[in-house]
Amino acid sequence: MSATMRAMAIGRFGGPEELQPATLPRPEPGSGELLVRVAYAGVNPADWKTREGWLAAFFDYRFPFVPGFDLAGTVVEVGEGADASLLGRRVVAYSRQGRGEWGSYAEYAQVWAAAAVPLPDSVELAAAAALPTAGITAWEGVFEVGRLRAGQKLLVHGGAGGVGRYAIQLARHAGAEVAATCSAAKRDDVLALGAVRAFDYRDPRWPAALRDWAPEGVDLLLDAVGQGSLPDAVALVRRGGVLAPVATLVAGEPQPDARFAAERGVRVVPAMSDFARSGAQLRELVALSAAGLLQAPPLAVLPLAQAGEAQRRVQAGEVRGKLLLQVEGALP
Repeated sequence: MSATMRAMAIGRFGGPEELQPATLPRPEPGSGELLVRVAYAGVNPADWKTREGWLAAFFDYRFPFVPGFDLAGTVVEVGEGADASLLGRRVVAYSRQGRGEWGSYAEYAQVWAAAAVPLPDSVELAAAAALPTAGITAWEGVFEVGRLRAGQKLLVHGGAGGVGRYAIQLARHAGAEVAATCSAAKRDDVLALGAVRAFDYRDPRWPAALRDWAPEGVDLLLDAVGQGSLPDAVALVRRGGVLAPVATLVAGEPQPDARFAAERGVRVVPAMSDFARSGAQLRELVALSAAGLLQAPPLAVLPLAQAGEAQRRVQAGEVRGKLLLQVEGALP
């Protein structure tokens, strides 16, 4: 195995053009860690925010820096104390980027063994690479924050996106009723996932249609869009219900009316991944995928060398479903 690896890295904060090919030292797995040969890396909004320096409040960047949270690939080396039976296994995992280490836009990624889940043969690597950030965020919003139960009603704002698609399916699997907002073009897709109502967010009459379905308001509203796109969110939640906005890290983002929420007894709790829970949640997501109960979003794949273009598309809101970078076999 070579002592170096090829990657797409940034040497400073800036636009998509800052992502450039780089030859870097191959990581060595430490205690409780694995080294994974990356086949696919997921591209998330957090990736371009990483590139622009938004995550500097959470960790110190060390340039050159390799972004990327999500990955699927094959374990090629096992660190001390990690499960040796994982060697040679296909896994899906979170990278260590959230702790300031290199991410998944590279031939190899160092991951915590606790954050890696072996893949059954029925789960393809590409579909698995779409799971970690979007799937775990949906799980957090639906179950950890929302505490959704069978028979309750959920509204997913942004039902056609990665988080929204997983949230609809998880809620339906739990026995809840689900409605979602989406574009008119995505209505049939959203209904096929198990939503019983699909509201065109461009139609100003959709809140009235929602109230026809849930006269007292929904038990849980998962806002997977944010950025002030749902200014009356609190009013759509029943008294004592939950509003779960997906954390976007956008500076100056409009926030729900805290006073109105308090008057209605609506809990407003952001949905975001928690490392302590992420491994167990990812195992549940993989099991549901293997059982055919959780479909991946529509996948689009670009070669790793086009990481800058991939991030540009995600940042511009041009992606419907999930965009992946093909790493293994994609570099000359």
